[in-house]
Amino acid sequence: MPDPRRGLGRSSEDAAAAWLTRQGLTIVERNVRFAEGEIDLVCRDGATWVFVEVKSRRRGWGDSAAAAVTADKQRRLARLARHYVKCKRLGSAPCRFDVVAVTVEPDGFASEIRHLRDAFAAGAW
Repeated sequence: MPDPRRGLGRSSEDAAAAWLTRQGLTIVERNVRFAEGEIDLVCRDGATWVFVEVKSRRRGWGDSAAAAVTADKQRRLARLARHYVKCKRLGSAPCRFDVVAVTVEPDGFASEIRHLRDAFAAGAW
């Protein structure tokens, strides 16, 4: 039996990618996996590389989806981004970290998308 959370996550990532594309970003890769975890979306915004964490919540679940991006999650995403930059030999390319929070209705429709540009700093990048 398929995991309904996986479907929710996939549809939220699809909605986030479409939203970011409409905002002028270019989706470079999706679901980039390393041993330590996964980067949901890797995008370009002009010369800047953007590492995006997509979080979704069904309406009525309480906290916003963005609240799920804890300090630990931020550190993990920064570590994964460093791996990505090293593996792709991007050198000192400018980077930032965005969060896209997707609110999903019971019918699966993404009713609200909130893009938190430059949502957190990665410390000593």
